[in-house]
Parts: sequence; C-alpha cells; structure tokens
Amino acid sequence: MSDQPIGILQQRRIEAAVIKPLVQAFEKELGRERTHEIVATVIKTLAQETGAELARAHSGKNPIRAFAESLEPWTRGGALELEVLAQDEERFHFNVTRCRYAEMYRELGLAELGYTLSCNRDAALIEGFSDEISFDRSQTIMQGAAHCDFRYQRKK
Repeated sequence: MSDQPIGILQQRRIEAAVIKPLVQAFEKELGRERTHEIVATVIKTLAQETGAELARAHSGKNPIRAFAESLEPWTRGGALELEVLAQDEERFHFNVTRCRYAEMYRELGLAELGYTLSCNRDAALIEGFSDEISFDRSQTIMQGAAHCDFRYQRKK
C-alpha cells in the first residue's frame, strides 16, 4: 500500500457519492435554486481554506511559481491534461484539454452540479492562496467548451 495521498479526482468522486443524495434531499426541502446557492457558498469557502493551506506550505516562494508547483494533486493520474502556454515569474497560462472531473460528474449524473462542485473552486482557491495573483477563465469543458482557459497573472 502506498503512502501517497489520493489525488483530487479520487477525492471528488468520494465526495460526490455523499453530496448527490444530500443535494437531492435539500432540493426537495429548500428548492433547487436555494440549495445550489448554499452548495456554491460552502464550496467556495472550502476552496479558500485549501488555498490558504497551500500558501502556508509554499511560503517564501514566488507566488506564481509556488502555485504552479502545488497543482500536482489536481492533475494526478491524468485527471487533467494541460497545455502550458506561458509559465514564468509573472504568469502561468494553460489550457485544460481533457478534464476527467467533467467526465466523472457526467458519469455520476451530476453534470448540472459539476461546475459548482469543481470549477467554482478555482477562483476561490487562488483568493485563499495569494492576493498577489489574478485569475481569469472565460470557458470550461464542464460548461461545454472544447477546453478550459486558465490565466494566472501576478498583479502589478
């Protein structure tokens, strides 16, 4: 047995098994819209906390470089296929050309919630990680695009 922690994709699959029936139950009680608002808020908070934990683990380094180095658990096992477009001290730009997170949420019947449970975390993660980095993304595979366009830039 390996001491290596599980990748984020495997973690999200485990979480989804619990989240799906909870969301369905809350939708019956609170309605779909209110349930999804609550889920989105909770997910964003968790992502900000994760970002802060990553920042503590990588303190003292250039924030762009440190963030790029911290992404391995999200890509482990081919969970994301990346095309790096630019990576230096000031920027980290890449496209995700395959997203097994999107595939997994669709497979589990959670395609509608996939963006909230996964993509929704990205901006909040970087907010928790560093206020020196801006994040832009105009499209995601989860929402039907051919690729996700991640653009991290060091603020001037």
